[in-house]
Amino acid sequence: MEASISAAENKVGSLPSEITTAEEKLTQTKADLKQAQADRVDAKEAVAKATAIREKEAAAFAAEKAEYDSTIMAITKAVAALEKGVAGGFLQTTSAQVLRDFLHNDMDMGESDRQTLATFLSATQGTDYAPQSGQIIGILRQLGDTMAADLESATKTEEAAIKTFDELTAAKKKEIDALTASIEKKMTLIGELGVEIVEMKEDLTDTEKSLMADQEFLANLEKSCATKTKEWEERSKTRAEELVALADTIKVLNDDDALDLFKKTLPSASASFVQTRTGLNLKSRRDKVIQAIKKVWGAANVHHRPGLDFLVLALSGRRALTQGTFDKVIKMIDDMVAELKKEQTDDDAKLEYCKISLDQADDKKKIP
Repeated sequence: MEASISAAENKVGSLPSEITTAEEKLTQTKADLKQAQADRVDAKEAVAKATAIREKEAAAFAAEKAEYDSTIMAITKAVAALEKGVAGGFLQTTSAQVLRDFLHNDMDMGESDRQTLATFLSATQGTDYAPQSGQIIGILRQLGDTMAADLESATKTEEAAIKTFDELTAAKKKEIDALTASIEKKMTLIGELGVEIVEMKEDLTDTEKSLMADQEFLANLEKSCATKTKEWEERSKTRAEELVALADTIKVLNDDDALDLFKKTLPSASASFVQTRTGLNLKSRRDKVIQAIKKVWGAANVHHRPGLDFLVLALSGRRALTQGTFDKVIKMIDDMVAELKKEQTDDDAKLEYCKISLDQADDKKKIP
């Protein structure tokens, strides 16, 4: 019981702090979970935003590249037509219209070159271009080289943008995966902490109830031991008085005169005066035995024992003056003495147990 109380006190002392620690950890984990969820949403939004920008950039590059390709192709055809002397036929083609659109929209070209090309593109079929062909070819080739360089630069820019986008999405995907794993782990931990806190609170309640019950039981045990000690002292006193009375009885019965009387039989009808006197002496001895036994009854606070009643009853009858009856009485007394000694031994053992229990209880109370 003391070991159980000590363990319960230790648990009651440590469980509240453990519960507080678990609750703080639960609160922190919930906050971390909320932050991880927000970070994952931000990462997904960043990927979505980057994807939208990349799609717009890709579409813009595709349109720009298509324009560059068509313009460069038109310049190439124009140069070839001029070199072959068939520029008039070229001016009627779609490629010539592409050059007209480009010339109208491109603001980076020099004004003189723009005017020269504009004159060339606005001429009608059959016009003689011999005087101006070399200049126009030079302008077109320079324009083609410039546009090829711009296309190459735009392509490199697009490739770099694609690479940056791929790296960004790969990093964000890795971050999203890590956040997802962290969120799942934190959700599992939150569930486990919730169950653990409930179990610890229930354990604390049960332990407190058990501790109160054990402490009450121990207090009652100490009270019971004190009561048992008092009862033992009373029984010991009673038994001592009973033993004294029985010793007196045995002394009377073992007297030499009594032994001589016990060996004789009752007188017959023709008994002499001496034999009658002997019977009277035996009766006197018997009365002394009865008085010795009754002395025990009159003692204060003496536990009444039925065995003494039987002794008095056996000695009170008419046959009590026979040898056989006294032999039975002596045997009853011997049996009672043996029983009293056995009870004394048992009570001594109980007293020792109570003393040990009380000493241990006192030691326990002294421990802070």
